[in-house]
Amino acid sequence: MSGRGLKQLSILTALVLLAGFALVFFWVPMDADQGFKQKIFYLHVPLAIVALCGFVAGGVEGFRHLRTNDRSHDANSYVFIHLSVIFGVATLITGMLWAKASWGHFWVWDEPTLVSFLIVFLLYCTYYPFRYAIEDRDRQARYASVFAITAGAFVPLNFMAVRMAQSLIHPRVFATSGGGLPGSMLFTFLVCLVGIGLLWVTLVKLELLGKQTSGQVSKLRRALEAEGFGGSTEPTGTVGRRIAPNLEAQ
Repeated sequence: MSGRGLKQLSILTALVLLAGFALVFFWVPMDADQGFKQKIFYLHVPLAIVALCGFVAGGVEGFRHLRTNDRSHDANSYVFIHLSVIFGVATLITGMLWAKASWGHFWVWDEPTLVSFLIVFLLYCTYYPFRYAIEDRDRQARYASVFAITAGAFVPLNFMAVRMAQSLIHPRVFATSGGGLPGSMLFTFLVCLVGIGLLWVTLVKLELLGKQTSGQVSKLRRALEAEGFGGSTEPTGTVGRRIAPNLEAQ
C-alpha cells in the first residue's frame, strides 16, 4: 500500500473509533446491572474478536505460503500473528480490569471463556521462539506456516467448545435466548468492532510497509557494498559515478 492509501486508511480508522467511543460515553444507555463499568465491554470484546480473527487469518496466509511458496504470504502471516498477539495482550488487560470491577477478582480460573482465551494467547506466544529457533530462512518460513495453520484451526474449535460450556459467570452477549443486546447497545458495539478492526488493518499495513521499506534499504546497501562503497580506495566521485546507474535502476 502506498503512503497515501495508508494515510487515508488511518484517517478513516480514527474517525470510526472516535464515533464509536463517542457513542459509548454520550449515547448508549447505562447497563442496568453494572452501570458505567460495563462500558469497557465496547473495547474488550472487539479486541478479543479481532485478535482471534487475526490468528485465523495468519493461518490462512500460512496455507497460502505453503501452497505457492511466496514469501509475501509468510510475511503476512507473521505480521497478522504479531499484531493479534498485541491485541490479545490488550484483551487480557481490559478483561482483568472488567473482572475486578464486576467480580472483585482480576481472574477466575473456573471460567472457561477466560481460560480458553489465555490458552490461545499462550499458544501463539510460542510462535516467536519456535520460528526463530530455526536458522535456515526457507525452513523457518515453512515450519512457521505449519504452526500458523495448526494453531489457526484450533481457534474456532476452542471457541465452539467454550460456547457449549455451561458458564454461570462470564456473560453470553450474543446468546440466542435471553434477549441479547438492546438495539442501541448492539449498534454501538458494531461501530466499535469496525473501528478496532480498521485499527488492526491499519497497523498491519503500516508494519508491512515498514518491512518492505527496510528490505529495499537492505537491498540498496548490498548493491552499494557490491560496488565497493566503503571499502574502496577509489576517489568518492569515481565510486559515485559507478553507483549512479544502479541507483537509477532501483
